[in-house]
Amino acid sequence: MSPRADPAQRARLADDSSSEVRAALAYGPEWRDPRTTVAPLPNDVCARLLDDPDASIRTALLDSPHLAPSFAASLATHRDPAARRSATRAWQKLPPHERSALLADPDPKVRRAAALRECRQDARVTAQLLRDPKSAAEALRHGLLQRADAERCIAERTHLAALAENPSLPTDLVEQLALDPDEAVRHAISLRPELGETRRMTIDFTVGALDRGDVEWVQDGLANPEVLRRAATSTHPLLRRAAAQSPHLPPDLVRLLARTEDPLVEALLSVHHPDTPQEVLMRVYARLGGTFSAWMAETHPRFPAKASPPATQTTRTETTDGWPSETRPPHPH
Repeated sequence: MSPRADPAQRARLADDSSSEVRAALAYGPEWRDPRTTVAPLPNDVCARLLDDPDASIRTALLDSPHLAPSFAASLATHRDPAARRSATRAWQKLPPHERSALLADPDPKVRRAAALRECRQDARVTAQLLRDPKSAAEALRHGLLQRADAERCIAERTHLAALAENPSLPTDLVEQLALDPDEAVRHAISLRPELGETRRMTIDFTVGALDRGDVEWVQDGLANPEVLRRAATSTHPLLRRAAAQSPHLPPDLVRLLARTEDPLVEALLSVHHPDTPQEVLMRVYARLGGTFSAWMAETHPRFPAKASPPATQTTRTETTDGWPSETRPPHPH
């Protein structure tokens, strides 16, 4: 389960006598340093684990967040429906005939997973998914919409916060939802990528001190200079927090975010960016002692080598730094 172990070394455990070891290998690291990229196991090793006689190993492998896209794509014609469902992760890598086969798969879960990928570019598929309560919200969030479907959802007030995120939502309906009485809807509208900053800040929304800013279009563009600049220079706190999660921020944007006086922006920079200023690391360490962010600041390559610990440390709740407690490693000391 080591995130730093070479895949070839981890692969030596594929035939271990313990099913627990094989399952741990198949799933991969449950917790990892956000600064560390987990290299996936070789495809041939994944294939062996998928053929393991123990069902828990097969399940662990298919649930793994570390599968190589090439291996996921190879599962499109697998005999196991769960494997075919995993193949939809690599939707853009699949040839048209395999996509069509998954959309018509005999297993309803496979068909739904495939449709939720295809709906992003097919309004007809989106309309079909909207009739299924299990898929309606996600289809409204990501699917290519027909105007009539969007208007019906607004009239019926169905999954409006999800609809507010939809990239294909017509401009006049965006403006209508910007005045919605539900703050969650207005909040979702305020994060839309096409809004100008002046319009964005006329929307009535609030941001909590620990709201992390997991904004999908920014998360998808953490290596895109244009996306990062738009988010980092935004007046919206959550967009700045989303940008602070990128290790690819150029120096001028790192300096800009370091001056925002937002403790969560500082904490996210200390976790994710290799060039976080030392003074930011020290502030995070002093303010959040005992939390995941403080541990990440202390172990950051730029952390001052001879820093003294804070004179006092306050007992803090598990969400002091905006990270759930289960993501925190044991303190190294």
